[in-house]
Order: sequence, then C-alpha cells, then structure tokens
Amino acid sequence: MNDFQFQNTTKVYFGKDQLGHLHEEVLKYGKSVLVVYGGGSIKKIGLYDKVMKELKENNIEVYELAGIEPNPRHTTVNKGAKICKDNHVTSVLGIGGGSTIDASKAIAALTLADTDNIWDLVEKKVAWNNALPVLAMPTIASTGSEMDKSCVIANVEKGVKSGINGDILRPKAAFLDPTNTFSVSAKQTACGGFDIMAHLFDMNYFVNSDKYPLQFNVVQTLLRTVREQLPIAIKEPENYAARATMLWAASWALNSFCTSGYKTQAQLHALEQFSSTYDMTHGLALAIITPKWMTYLLNKDETVVDDFSRFALNVMGVKDNGNTLENAKAGIVALQSFIKDELHLPTSLSEVGINDEKFDELKVKACYGQDALPRAYRSLSQKDCLNIYKMCL
Repeated sequence: MNDFQFQNTTKVYFGKDQLGHLHEEVLKYGKSVLVVYGGGSIKKIGLYDKVMKELKENNIEVYELAGIEPNPRHTTVNKGAKICKDNHVTSVLGIGGGSTIDASKAIAALTLADTDNIWDLVEKKVAWNNALPVLAMPTIASTGSEMDKSCVIANVEKGVKSGINGDILRPKAAFLDPTNTFSVSAKQTACGGFDIMAHLFDMNYFVNSDKYPLQFNVVQTLLRTVREQLPIAIKEPENYAARATMLWAASWALNSFCTSGYKTQAQLHALEQFSSTYDMTHGLALAIITPKWMTYLLNKDETVVDDFSRFALNVMGVKDNGNTLENAKAGIVALQSFIKDELHLPTSLSEVGINDEKFDELKVKACYGQDALPRAYRSLSQKDCLNIYKMCL
C-alpha cells in the first residue's frame, strides 16, 4: 500500500430533518451566501422556499446564481465569481446535482484568485491556494461531489472538460436528505447510479495494482449494494431506504477513503469524452462505454480475466461455472442486460443520435494528447480508444 494522508473534513447532516442546521453552518463563515442551483427542480419540490426561509429568518444575505448547466460552463462559473467578488460574499451553497456542486467549488476558488476566468486556474496560468467555504445539498445520488475535493468544468469554446482539485474545495458541510431525490426521473436516477459504479470501477476496483483488503472489500460491497438498490430506486421513487442507500453510496464512492493507498487509474472517465462534446449526460455515456471497454480488454489482454470473473461472481451475481474466462464473459453480458433491462438506458451511441464523425478528435482527448492513455488499468493507445468508440455505435 502506498503512503497516504487522509482527512475528510466534510460534516454530513443526513436525513429528513436537518435543514435547521443550515444557518449554523453558513454563519460560521459570515453573513452572506451565494446560492447556486440549476433549473427549476428545486422550486418544484419546495426545497428552494425552505432554504430561503431558513437563511433569511436568520438574517443571512442571499445572492443567487441559477441556470447551472448539466456540464457546468466556465462562463457560468465566471459569472458566479463576479457576484461573489462584487458583493463580498462569504460562502457558497450548491443545491442540485454534481454539476451544481462542482460549479460552486469552482466559483469559490475563482472568487479568491487573481483572475476573473476559471480557465486560468484550470490551465495553471494563475496559481490559487484558497477558496470560499462551500456547502453542498445534493438532490441526486450521483457524483459524490458533496464530500470530495475536485470539480469538473466544461469549456464549450474549446470542447473540453477539465477541472481543479484541492482539499480546500471539499465542502465544509453537506446536507443529504433522501426525500430531495424522490422527484428525480427514472432515467436520471439510473444515470446517476451508474456514475457511482463507474467511480468505484475507476478509483479502486479495476486498478493495475495489489488489492488491499479493507478498501477493496468496501468498494466491492458498495458496487454490489448499488447494483441491488438502484433498480428499486428506479421502480419505487419514494422508497426512502433505497434512495437513502444510493445517496450515501454516492458520497462514499468518492470521499477519498476508498482511494487511500492507491494511485487511481480513471480509464473509463478518460474514455468518456461524449458529455463535453455532445452535452450528453455523463452517467449515460459511461453506461454505454463500460461493457464495450470490458469486452475490448478481455479480447486484447488475458490478464484481466480474473478481475472480470470476480466482478461477475461478486457484483453481478453470475453463477460460477468453474471457468474464469466464461465467468468473465457472462459478467459482461449480465452488466449489459442490467443497463438495458433494469436501468432502461440506451446501450449504443446510435440510439442517442451520435455517429463516428468526431471519433478521431475524441481519441486524442481520451489520451490527453499523448500516444496512449497514461496511468491506466491496462494500456490503451489512441487506436485502442478509437476501436472502443466504434464498438459503442
């Protein structure tokens, strides 16, 4: 196990009756807050009114930034930071999905940086080491941004998704109320749930290193739990136990515990270039890519057989037939069926209207402009990436 330092300073308020603590957390840092959110969903479910009532009854000055995109744009982040700078805002509250919370983190960092453009921080043209305090209120079980130290932003002009990370970005407090996820559509619930699985695949489960029992067994249990509970949350949107389990699993998939002692090898997330190029839902793109990536690797490199067989038996519930290769193949079939029949998601790019027009561009982005994807679970060249994209059609 590699040397590591672990500190997660996010205070979690979990459950239905925790909103009354929001003002306490905001007032720790000052008397003003920028509330960041996406479309109108938080107003439809009544959460917006509850949050505003809680803040204003405690004499907190509220500023707002609405309209955060599913892949938050750098120009929107710039707009939010300007509000904070102009009004000396003392904290940022992100309410919504991972995109909203990611945007909030980027706004928090940019506010205290010596530039008005977040992309200067992304490209390391301007140094930064501080940020406004961030508070998070997720309304979907997905990215786990409410307890992690990273954020991803889209630059539509460049057609690129990238980001910044640092411990200072980890939210000071997170309010996780499963009832706030009840209204999430079946499709978005499914996409968010698969995003959780992909985080676990990339952060620990499919890594080219020794498997340390404590972290690895936690990851495998999380994967199995998501596989079991996600279909329930889709079928029964107000099933509190299923929604609560998914929300908590999302946080644990990315709160740094499962990656302690590992060098992460986020191959799937590197391959997933469709969300920035086509403004496609990130979790959906991952669901389309993952079984194809597994099939390609299984045909290319027999050393993945044991890992894929273990996944089949211990996560997908495939019956052991005594042959690891056949188990591995059955696990991929089971995953594809899970995505199609239980999550009811498209399983090909053609189903969502995407062709091979930009594949040559995407293969370069997947490898960060290098000949091959660096620090990967298994080596993938640009040609390999292109072949996987073609399988996704």
